[in-house]
Amino acid sequence: MIVIGHPWIESPKFCKVFSEDDIKKSDPKSVVVLEPLVDAHNLAKYCQKNDIAYAVPVNKLREAIFANALGASYIICEEDDAMMIQPIAQEYLFDTRVLVLIHEEKSITKIARSFIDGVIFAEAIS
Repeated sequence: MIVIGHPWIESPKFCKVFSEDDIKKSDPKSVVVLEPLVDAHNLAKYCQKNDIAYAVPVNKLREAIFANALGASYIICEEDDAMMIQPIAQEYLFDTRVLVLIHEEKSITKIARSFIDGVIFAEAIS
């Protein structure tokens, strides 16, 4: 299970970006976080073309499928959405990892029992 943003575990930094210029200014070791794909599909294509790791929030299966096809490293979603997306991601062998946005450490166990790829603490995204 992937755990991002817990103080005990080293993980990449996730930073929100809103333009190609923001991406160019970001730390190359960071994972850039885009707006939902409906608003950021051109930035997703830019990241894919330039081998830039990125994450995108999703709340629909269709968005998750497109995010995977566009080379997203991670999709970030709520637990209920992850429960629907993860089996499809598993069946189709997505390269994109499904992360549930959490606010408390106690959520990790429940997410793990649901076989979701991982969690990301809300405060890990700047």
